[in-house]
Amino acid sequence: MNAVWIFIGGGLGSVARYWMSGWVASRVGEVFPWGTLLVNVSGSFLIGLLATVTDPDGRFWLGASVRQFLLLGFLGGYTTFSSFSWQTLTLMREGQWGWAAANAALSVVLCLAAVTAGYFVGMYINQKFS
Repeated sequence: MNAVWIFIGGGLGSVARYWMSGWVASRVGEVFPWGTLLVNVSGSFLIGLLATVTDPDGRFWLGASVRQFLLLGFLGGYTTFSSFSWQTLTLMREGQWGWAAANAALSVVLCLAAVTAGYFVGMYINQKFS
């Protein structure tokens, strides 16, 4: 049954990614994949936060199925590393080397910063409300 919940979460996360990326693209354009970058950064933050506050030592208890639904399913479907890779390759193939390098660097740095921020916010919540 866990696989079914992960499957459902992945579908919902993929739809959320589609909506968020489209919303961002409609506002800032599609020359640079800002939507994918925002999805990856926000997804990284949420994974860091939820994994920390729902950890066995965390503030909030979630059953294994719910935790897997959120972390593996929804956020796994929401974050877009494969989209990031394809869009970066497309930029390179189009000769947009500066944009490709910016996308790679920003994605790695901002997503690592976001997952770290999510972790520390989660740790604060765990300590503040324990």
